Amino acid sequence: MSLVTRRVVIRDLEFGAKIGIYTHERLDAQLIRINISLDVGTAPITDRIEDVVSYETVCERVKAECARGHVNLAETLAERIADLCLGFEGVREAWVRLEKLHAIAEAAGVGCEVTKRRDAAASSARKA
Repeated sequence: MSLVTRRVVIRDLEFGAKIGIYTHERLDAQLIRINISLDVGTAPITDRIEDVVSYETVCERVKAECARGHVNLAETLAERIADLCLGFEGVREAWVRLEKLHAIAEAAGVGCEVTKRRDAAASSARKA
């Protein structure tokens, strides 16, 4: 058997963020939920944290990015998070779902999903 893919997954990360176009969204943080899936390839690993993408570190950096200040659109923040994730060594593709949990009363959440992939040129440059 051969390993087809390996993914780092963060599910239902919830915290407050200042996001949205309305005045009340600019004044107060609102609860958001973020889900992330990172394709980290199939390279052999050892049983050492230094050899993998740490989901704890990813969560810390995502929360720090969201705390930088107000963002108008969920799409903007989701793309920033995907870009941040692609900055980790070994991440080939980043999928991010970002939902605002109380924006629409009748919905459990509203937001967007983005997928970004590292291009071959960037991968080659990173290895050099």
